[in-house]
Amino acid sequence: MSAAPIDTPSGGAIESLSLEIGGMTCASCAMRVEKKLNKLEGVHATVNYATEQARVDAPRDLAVEDLIRAVESAGYTAAVPRPDDEPDHSDEPDELRTLRHRLAGSVVLSVPVIVLAMIPALQFDAWQWLSLTLAAPVVTWGAWPFHRAAWRAAWPPAVVNLPPTRRSPPACPATSPPPRGIRGR
Repeated sequence: MSAAPIDTPSGGAIESLSLEIGGMTCASCAMRVEKKLNKLEGVHATVNYATEQARVDAPRDLAVEDLIRAVESAGYTAAVPRPDDEPDHSDEPDELRTLRHRLAGSVVLSVPVIVLAMIPALQFDAWQWLSLTLAAPVVTWGAWPFHRAAWRAAWPPAVVNLPPTRRSPPACPATSPPPRGIRGR
């Protein structure tokens, strides 16, 4: 937390801090978190979806826990970022490393599929079966984090059996199906 007090014209001090926001899946989610934080009295917040960070200017007398509670009430997670010099003692796997492995594996398997599909001279009998065999792991294993997030966003937590300590983020309006009753349903 970077605490830089700023004096306001009304005489109260404002503290600037950052929050790590988790569970956002699109820019609409970032706007939802931003609106929830800005509803608090004296708070001005901007949320960056790409960095999953919220920059918050809040009165000094407002506790950080209140900001975190506001974000959690919107269905997302929030935490104060750890300083860079503090060692990471978590037992969680490095998510970025696993995503890079998925990307590398998907690229290695996708390039031959693209080459076979684009260059007719390389096509042989039953080349489509080889393409299917190479593309199946890309669609399943490579895109598994996306499929898991879509499934959790589509169904309530009771159906997906999420752990009780983690709340499912609300369905994103950009990816949610239209409500029933539209188009004759």
